[in-house]
Amino acid sequence: MPIPQCLDWAQRLEMLAQSGLQYGENEYDRERYRTVKQIATEMLSALSQEDLPVIQGLIDPQSGYTTPKIDIRGVVFRDDQILLVRELADNGWTLPGGWVDVNEPPSRAAEREVWEESGFKVKARKLLAVLDRNQHGFPPYIFHAYKIYILCEITGGAPSDSHETAGARFFAPDEIPPLSLARTTPEVIERMFEHYTHPDWPTDFD
Repeated sequence: MPIPQCLDWAQRLEMLAQSGLQYGENEYDRERYRTVKQIATEMLSALSQEDLPVIQGLIDPQSGYTTPKIDIRGVVFRDDQILLVRELADNGWTLPGGWVDVNEPPSRAAEREVWEESGFKVKARKLLAVLDRNQHGFPPYIFHAYKIYILCEITGGAPSDSHETAGARFFAPDEIPPLSLARTTPEVIERMFEHYTHPDWPTDFD
């Protein structure tokens, strides 16, 4: 499901303004880019229903050429069940994961996120999917992001809480709890189970 047209416009305006501020040499043009960035920020505030200072706090520190952010998710199965963690932010359940750190390979990012959010030590085994967040039914978000899903194998550890999550449990396909839809959707969970039952499938992308 494509994102709302207004969100697409706001993201593109913010991208153009940020790149213009990075590479523009004429101060008059830079002032215009700052105005465009402010308009885009106000649009994003209205679309997300977040207070303008909150959105400004996210947008203003961004600099350089705009590229999608990278959200990594560890996909862990045990006894035909999938590992989910409960997000404290909204009490919904999700695949463990988060933003990839600078200079961090995707495999290590997935292993780190699973360890931090669930308490399980894992080894990354296979890239299952690289998805454009805007194309797969996720709620609108101010940043454009790619979501990477990596199959991981448990090597140790035990369920534990973190400062972002409380609870780490395994669920069968017919007992998936209410999800944190900003992070994980029913479509994604269903697709991960399909990959689990078809280990020879190639990586999904787009």
